[in-house]
Amino acid sequence: MTWPVLILTIILSLLKLLVTCLPTDAVNWIMSKFKIHSEISDADAIVTFDGKRLEGKDKIQVLNYFNEAKFLKKNHIFPGNEKLFLHPENSGTPIIIDVKRGKNDVRLYVYMYNDHVDVVKQYKNKVVAYSLLSESLQERSMPVIRNLV
Repeated sequence: MTWPVLILTIILSLLKLLVTCLPTDAVNWIMSKFKIHSEISDADAIVTFDGKRLEGKDKIQVLNYFNEAKFLKKNHIFPGNEKLFLHPENSGTPIIIDVKRGKNDVRLYVYMYNDHVDVVKQYKNKVVAYSLLSESLQERSMPVIRNLV
């Protein structure tokens, strides 16, 4: 009876030690799996605005503004209301960002308002909405957007 208890105690203490002392890279990888607003690299993203694909400096500028934006809050979507978030009234033309995350294709709709930026993330059969704070996107000060509008 004492051997199984002793072995179980050793295994549990090693597991506790492993979990509490994870390397930084492992912790960052685990945290990135649960991030709502994750950074997007320009290599694996396709950015379109009003049906026109952005390339080069314009694409990099839009992605930098998006990556630098501050997360405000997550908006809860009730089942059946997905279309209200994907195509809101009085929102203007969104910036659409298509990204490949592992095996999943993720589409981000970025709606810009005067006081915040709404992002609707669509992947698989799920829709997640959240708000950002980005003065660069809110003011539409990007030359790309001004030239296309």
